[in-house]
Amino acid sequence: MPNDILSPALVASMVGSLSVPDLIRTMETFKQSGQDASIEAGYAAWIAQNQGHPLLYAVLFNYSVCLADAGKLDEAQQLLEKAIAINPDFMPPYINLGRIYERQGKIGLAIIQWSAGLTKMSALTGMGITHKTTALNQSARALEAISQDESAEIMLRESLELDPHQSEVAQHLIALRQRQYEWPVVLPTDRVSRRCLMEGMSPLSAAAYTDDPMLQLALSSHYNTNDVGTPAQFFDTWPKTTEHNGPLRIGYLSSDLREHAVGYLMTEVLGLHDRSKVEVFAYYCGPASQDQLHQHFQSTSDHWVSLSEMDDDAAARRIADDGIQILVDVNGYTREARLKVVARRPAPVIVNWLGYPGTMASPYHNYIVADEWIIPESHEMYYSEKVLRLPCYQPNNRNRALSPVQPSRSEAGLPENATVFCCFNGSHKIHRATFERWMRILAQVPNSVLWLLDGSETTNKRLREHAAKLGITEDRIIFAPKVANANHLVRYPLADLFLDTTPYGAHTTASDALWMGVPVLTCSGRSFASRVCGSLVRSAGTPELVCENLDDYVQKAVELGNTREKLKKVREKLAKARKTCALFDMPLLVKSLESLYEQMWTASKQGKTPRPDLAQLETYLEVGIDLNHEEVEVQAIADYKGWWTERLARRHKFRPLSLDNRMVTDPKLFG
Repeated sequence: MPNDILSPALVASMVGSLSVPDLIRTMETFKQSGQDASIEAGYAAWIAQNQGHPLLYAVLFNYSVCLADAGKLDEAQQLLEKAIAINPDFMPPYINLGRIYERQGKIGLAIIQWSAGLTKMSALTGMGITHKTTALNQSARALEAISQDESAEIMLRESLELDPHQSEVAQHLIALRQRQYEWPVVLPTDRVSRRCLMEGMSPLSAAAYTDDPMLQLALSSHYNTNDVGTPAQFFDTWPKTTEHNGPLRIGYLSSDLREHAVGYLMTEVLGLHDRSKVEVFAYYCGPASQDQLHQHFQSTSDHWVSLSEMDDDAAARRIADDGIQILVDVNGYTREARLKVVARRPAPVIVNWLGYPGTMASPYHNYIVADEWIIPESHEMYYSEKVLRLPCYQPNNRNRALSPVQPSRSEAGLPENATVFCCFNGSHKIHRATFERWMRILAQVPNSVLWLLDGSETTNKRLREHAAKLGITEDRIIFAPKVANANHLVRYPLADLFLDTTPYGAHTTASDALWMGVPVLTCSGRSFASRVCGSLVRSAGTPELVCENLDDYVQKAVELGNTREKLKKVREKLAKARKTCALFDMPLLVKSLESLYEQMWTASKQGKTPRPDLAQLETYLEVGIDLNHEEVEVQAIADYKGWWTERLARRHKFRPLSLDNRMVTDPKLFG
């Protein structure tokens, strides 16, 4: 219901003679009281009566912001164009006009607009630097959206050179370099240090960067503190939960309940819950979607709530008002997550499961769900959450849609009689050390090829050139065009063996391969992301394909690649186990989840909900980022704990540490 109590005529008579500062204060008062129509009337009236004012361009800009917020993009565009015409050296209109073009889907015009703004910035004041970095960052984001990654990288690097303390820019730069096979990924310059880049790295990029779970824990804590932050208000009582006596109210918060890798995995979960034990609330925070999987989730949840149009406070209040007892964060540190909603603690128990492969290191995620392989008891020190375990961590969809037509090898661009090694993981997971191990495998398996997902022409060329430097001809690297998921799945059996990546291994892609009967060879490291694939392969009934170290991985791949009979036996074993193995036993997984939820809620009622352990993680970060992880492959370090302890002990001699529950445990070293 509109809150405007003043007529447009009255507003017009009030504002015409106001100074610009008074006008802005008046408009802010209208905004605070929700009088949106009065804001528009006020700005329009002042502009009409002050056409010759020297600050007209600034008022036009402010008015355009209000119109853009109201979705009136065409009107806002006209005001910005007029502001630029009046004062071509005023930078904010260039930036906002580019944003409007972007919202209208005119990406090319947006980039042109930001470039025009950049050309105006020859002399840089403090505010000028802010305008220039903003224009560079906006341009880079738009270029990313149209897959112009190389140009986006140039923009981001220039922005960091101007202001090295932009953690979000460092985060995007590193992710771009990973996606493009730009090795080394972390590339310092005179003005942008290694520490600056490492501290800006996102937790998801860190999972693909190094198999160093202690560093990943510390980076996640740093990211949470600096990027998610601390809300002004949060819940510490939840009266609606204590009033509830029925089945447990479980909320699944996710942006991926649609055609997305996580959505495919979750397909059966909501519908399989026992309604006598669980009442299912699905909180969707992703982009608008009408696909069939999105509709499926709506129909298989008891309550479907879209949070996408709600602000963080309203979304958190809705979850709390629903009386959610256990909120399952199915996003974690991934794109389109709503962590500022989770930070408001809208439920008494908060769980990290499935969406993000690692610890959240937040003060509000109480539990992480894994399994015995992914987080053995000896690895619990790398997690801030209390670890609870399923028989197999990852759900699956046993009703995958498959194309009725399977292509032949020749139709897929593969040689008919070659040994085909495949890996359909995302490009950001292909670490330099992994790729070089693959080339060693190809060198030892005559008449073999490596089949990867298609990238851009530039990235494909970069990989082939790297292969050539290692003695592998470019024609032995073959790229599979991206196709619809149903068509992609039926291509899997054309491969002989799926070679996993490390330190960030296959998750959905591994279970897809195993479902389609293709053996998966993996090497489990120490971090969560590096051990998921091992869990899936073991749960599919082929534990012999989980290697103990990286040399074994190469040796096993060469052995299987040269011995078709062994591969045939593994395929037969997979086919036989598919209907009974833990990997595809969804009723067992959901029943086990319900058992974990009961444990969590019992602990909550007893006042025993675990509190995350975040002790001295900034110190671990300081020590951990000193190492160049692209020169030292941490997964190959045999005594990982000793390696960390030695470095911490050196730090302790200079700046004393406190004993904790992780690596600083020996009073003789840290007394």
